[in-house]
Amino acid sequence: MSLNKSELVSAIAAKSELTKAQAEDALNAFQEVLVESLAKGEAVKLTGLLSIERVERAARTGRNPRTGEEIQIPAGFGVKVSAGSVLKKAVSE
Repeated sequence: MSLNKSELVSAIAAKSELTKAQAEDALNAFQEVLVESLAKGEAVKLTGLLSIERVERAARTGRNPRTGEEIQIPAGFGVKVSAGSVLKKAVSE
């Protein structure tokens, strides 16, 4: 089971006494700030909840799964998400 965006907006609106439109605006703003910060190489940390950061991936040799042929995978960036203590506790119970 997962929570889609409209369900998340409804839940945020109910918990915060915001309208659904205000909650969606806030969620969209959070998304924009998150994307902009990661694009600049800045980590986003919500203490106790989660930490999101951009990480560098070194160039490496991979293998084409269809042919088994070796291929060169260029260096690039990825995203690392780490759960904080509150989130870890919530899922362990």
